[in-house]
Amino acid sequence: MSFLKEIQRRRTFGIISHPDAGKTTLTEKLLLFGGAIQEAGAVKNNKIKKGATSDFMEIERQRGISVSTSVLAFNYKDKKINILDTPGHKDFAEDTFRTLTAVDSVIVVIDVAKGVEEQTEKLVAVCRMRKIPIIVFINKLDREGHDAFDLMDEVEQKLGLTVTPLSFPIGMGYDFQGIYNLWEQNINLFSGDSRKNIEETIAFEDVQSPELEKIIGQKPADRLREELELIDEVYPKFNQQDYLDGKLQPVFFGSALNNFGVRELLDCFVAIAPSPRAKESETRLVDPKEEKLSGFVFKIHANMDPKHRDRLAFIKIVSGTFERNKPYYHVRQKKNLKFSSPNAFFAEKKEIVDISYPGDIVGLHDTGNFKIGDTLTEGEIMNFKGIPSFSPEHFRYINNADPMKAKQLDKGVDQLMDEGVAQLFTLEMNNRKVIGTVGALQYEVIQYRLEHEYGAKCTYENFPVHKACWVKPDDAKNEEFKEFKRIKQKFLAKDKYDQLVFLADSDFTIQMTQNKYPSVKLFFTSELE
Repeated sequence: MSFLKEIQRRRTFGIISHPDAGKTTLTEKLLLFGGAIQEAGAVKNNKIKKGATSDFMEIERQRGISVSTSVLAFNYKDKKINILDTPGHKDFAEDTFRTLTAVDSVIVVIDVAKGVEEQTEKLVAVCRMRKIPIIVFINKLDREGHDAFDLMDEVEQKLGLTVTPLSFPIGMGYDFQGIYNLWEQNINLFSGDSRKNIEETIAFEDVQSPELEKIIGQKPADRLREELELIDEVYPKFNQQDYLDGKLQPVFFGSALNNFGVRELLDCFVAIAPSPRAKESETRLVDPKEEKLSGFVFKIHANMDPKHRDRLAFIKIVSGTFERNKPYYHVRQKKNLKFSSPNAFFAEKKEIVDISYPGDIVGLHDTGNFKIGDTLTEGEIMNFKGIPSFSPEHFRYINNADPMKAKQLDKGVDQLMDEGVAQLFTLEMNNRKVIGTVGALQYEVIQYRLEHEYGAKCTYENFPVHKACWVKPDDAKNEEFKEFKRIKQKFLAKDKYDQLVFLADSDFTIQMTQNKYPSVKLFFTSELE
């Protein structure tokens, strides 16, 4: 198959939502349709020991939440589909924001009973800023929830989207009978039996047909006809170009847990979603059809397999082909590297691949060469934009609870920080280590993983800091900077990359410091250089 054909058959997308809207369950069902797994395991149901395919970290299985982005791929109708399942929990939003730099489109999952929640608003705002095409999936229709039209209004108002339904529910909750598929103009009836893999479909050329009453009853049939007329009058007709430009968002209804409405979503997605798109670097726009390879690291995951202590750097391929054993240029380190076992992901299995194309996500075994945001090319010097590291909002001292295991602790902390789970600051005056995170739940994850993956125990101590500010003096030799360092020495630290950081205890302190030392600039993100 030619290079261009391979690009055109790729679909790389992220699934985003508030926690608990059913994102991981939807991912499972998509894999089921792609034939990648035989039976899907619900995240919440403890009776199914299988657990969800995309949640491979022990802590995720215990808590029933996803804390790291997983990458899953499958083939469906001659398309190669790459899903990036992101954590919904707000404490892990940073990981999700970074993942959004690697997707070409997005499916937003909304819970029928809870409607649009705050985490969804933040994530959709990022997608709109980057003009990422969005499809909305309204989930859990077999439960009592809001009216379909009210939900679409809420999506338009709260998320600032322009929607058009491509499938519509027949009844809701207790009265839920099925889905009318506007995209293909057929009806899919709900038996409420989720064990059956795929429900039967009844095609309707004409909604006015008296057959409709026989199947769903008089009242529901009348109501459906009224609703379809209303849709016709109120919502814009679907236009693929508007969707690709981020101006129009199709909406689907269904119940992922009961495997309902998922096929409609997938069939339409495969037909309309974009193949890999061009990406902006600091120097130019990179087109996927270019022959030379370029790609960037958007995630690093340590200990994918705790037995082997391995670290994988996830690379999104932007242009060209990635070939096994071929040397590529690591822009930041200014050196060539080659990879003998690049991994691709097929459901939960990793496979070594000889060649990957734009849109694919490749996992590279890493011995410490990569940081988030690194670029690989065939010699061109460029960096892709938009992968910053944010100022943490929680700070704690980390102490070693087992003096015999100091080495394991250092190694563990070092590797977890490379993943971007949290940031490590070393105080200048006494070399004590402080961990800063965007959300408090990360401390539990770090503690758990240090113990179970590295055999090291740690304890935390509160450290009253409000924000970390990266320090850039106009002139490192001037008196003002020296005075700043002398007066603030208790609050100065170095981050992992040896950049100077000022740990301020309040907004007021930041204000005062900027007034007193105007030549010392303070920043709240470190665009990773």
